[in-house]
Amino acid sequence: MQTTTAMMRTHLRASPARRRAWRQVAGTVLASLLAASASATTPAIPGMTRAQLDPQYWIDRLDAPDARLLDREAIAAQNAAMRRDDPSIHDVLALPDTLDRATVAGWVEAVSARPSQPRYTLDGRVLDAAALDRLLADVDLAALPAAPSPRFGLVVRRADLRAFPTRTRVFSRPDDTDIDRFQEDALFPGTPVAVVHASRDGAWYFVVSERYAAWIDAAQVALGTREAVADYVARAARGPIVTGATARTVYTPQAPEVSEVQLEMGVRVPALDWPGDRVLNGQIPWYGRVVELPVRTATGDLAFTPAMLPQSADVADDALVYTRAQLIRQAFKFLGERYGWGHSYNARDCSGFVSEIYRSMGILLPRNTSAQATSPSLDRVAFAPTMSREARLRLLRQTDVGDLVFIPGHVMMVIGHVDGDPYVIHDTAGTSLRGADGQLARLALNGVVVTPLLPLLGGDGAPTIERITSLQRVR
Repeated sequence: MQTTTAMMRTHLRASPARRRAWRQVAGTVLASLLAASASATTPAIPGMTRAQLDPQYWIDRLDAPDARLLDREAIAAQNAAMRRDDPSIHDVLALPDTLDRATVAGWVEAVSARPSQPRYTLDGRVLDAAALDRLLADVDLAALPAAPSPRFGLVVRRADLRAFPTRTRVFSRPDDTDIDRFQEDALFPGTPVAVVHASRDGAWYFVVSERYAAWIDAAQVALGTREAVADYVARAARGPIVTGATARTVYTPQAPEVSEVQLEMGVRVPALDWPGDRVLNGQIPWYGRVVELPVRTATGDLAFTPAMLPQSADVADDALVYTRAQLIRQAFKFLGERYGWGHSYNARDCSGFVSEIYRSMGILLPRNTSAQATSPSLDRVAFAPTMSREARLRLLRQTDVGDLVFIPGHVMMVIGHVDGDPYVIHDTAGTSLRGADGQLARLALNGVVVTPLLPLLGGDGAPTIERITSLQRVR
């Protein structure tokens, strides 16, 4: 490849016509570079600056950013209240040995109901009645006994939770294939579940986890005794915690079942007392952490295997101290990650995003926005539909870092204020703004973003501030 100097020498030796051609090419290249530079610095939301994409910008604006908001005992009490009072939270390991058929059928029917609106497949075709009939037949509620006995297990790899026992993706519109309406959630390695039903072919389990009940690929669950599952959960609660957006075990051909296992923010796993000079899967583990992960045997049974997290992984010995600065730092570790409805795309959605931030500090939140927004275990401020814009503004200007702002189907986390106006970080498919010409424009943000709250509009042009239903504060 010619250097710039060599190209200049060639240019100087060229004929006048060729030099004119070179100047035209150079002008085009320069214009392209300037356009690229402008696009890289032009904010998606007018008025924002690159500095506002740095967590330190928001931390520096706070008084006492490292002051503890809740201590360990208060967090434990908060979590106990959540498990006791919030109807969306299940105490999986406390389920009785036999369940009422109506209870299990209710769990299944809550997610596996025939869609009331048309659903489209990836190729744009309508999911017809015959296809829906087959899905409902696979649910196989007729096979549910009068007194089902739960089986217990641990999730071995990150796995989707589905509305039906199928991987088929369906959408509300043929031109929008991001939001899969059969995607409910995802569960992470080490999550305890109760298996309360199975699909007609046995390839899918209907499971109850602490925060959700839906269908999971049976190959991602290892079945064991209630006692073995409970023991692992107890040891994990004392083990290291993932404080990065994700952490992965090291690659190992010797033990593929624990090779490159992805763990999400807030996941805890048991630590193993492993000599630093004792080889593990062909590697000296002194340069990492040895942990224990659940694995599934050839017969589907639960077993445990040591695995290594590299020293470079963003992992801590215990949950982070709950402070405003930590809330901001943890949230910004996801900045720019692709939006994933129901934890699809190996990512997360708005409610999963805030849940994982808080979980890294040991705090339990419900899974979905509807449950988060109404949880009786948090400090809730309701916004009446008739509340004036001025009253809404007064409340928003009193918000603190970490406060959760809810509109129907979405949650945002406050990170600070600029000139009194609230700014939020949120995981969103998009928003709308009104341009200088007054026209409504849709922004396909599709990720974790920082935005001011007040300019945001709904798809119908209604200001987001007028759609707020509640605030929740974890205190």
